[in-house]
Amino acid sequence: MLVLYHAPHSTCSQKVRLVLHEKGAKFDEVRIDLGKKEQLKPDYLALNPNGVVPTLVDDGVPIVESSVICEYLDEKYPHNPLVPSDIVERARMRAWTHYIEEVAVGAIRVPSFNRAFLSRFEGQDQKQFEENEIKPRPVRKELFQRMGSPKGFSRREIEKSLGELSETCRRMDEAIAAKGPWLMGEQFTLADVLVMPSIDRMADLGLSHIWEGKYPRVGEWYERLQARPAFQATYYPGSRVSDFLPLRPLYAAGRD
Repeated sequence: MLVLYHAPHSTCSQKVRLVLHEKGAKFDEVRIDLGKKEQLKPDYLALNPNGVVPTLVDDGVPIVESSVICEYLDEKYPHNPLVPSDIVERARMRAWTHYIEEVAVGAIRVPSFNRAFLSRFEGQDQKQFEENEIKPRPVRKELFQRMGSPKGFSRREIEKSLGELSETCRRMDEAIAAKGPWLMGEQFTLADVLVMPSIDRMADLGLSHIWEGKYPRVGEWYERLQARPAFQATYYPGSRVSDFLPLRPLYAAGRD
């Protein structure tokens, strides 16, 4: 029995849901309310001491870290493989996944907070922000330390993140042009899965101009992705931040 502890709008949860649907695996779900910090409650920390989503529990055994969960599921369900069989191609795919984790995954969180999540910190002063948002987190303290204030990320941090997202799109466009239609060529792989939530979040936040006109193959890749049944099952009503949160200006007032 598989049980997925996740948040519908969590980008890390979305990639795991996509793999589950690509594999046709049956699973139960437990939704974690990140706004209420349910991921930091003792019962959840007993499953995932990092205090983040998602967590996959397989016959009572918790598996943590979204990219690890994706590889675990590909090995558990070898049909419809999402990892190349050739050892060199596997290395190329893993180079992609490491790049995505190091660059795109972190970069998309910055505009996500400024455009959608700042309402969670309304009414907090600096001391309360540090006590409530930074101190309790086992991991990802650095994200909130970079934010530095309940007013959101600075213009400099926003511009840095948009540059990283643009570079991700440039590399994607180049890879698709060379081999296409997916990042690794004909096979849809975990490289596509891992970058998917960042691209979809960019579209949701109104940032698709980063690739439109400049990196058109990213838009074509995204259209192909949206046509996959697993994508449609992954993104249901309430799974995008704009479904339930008002979007604010990208550059937060009072932050230079």
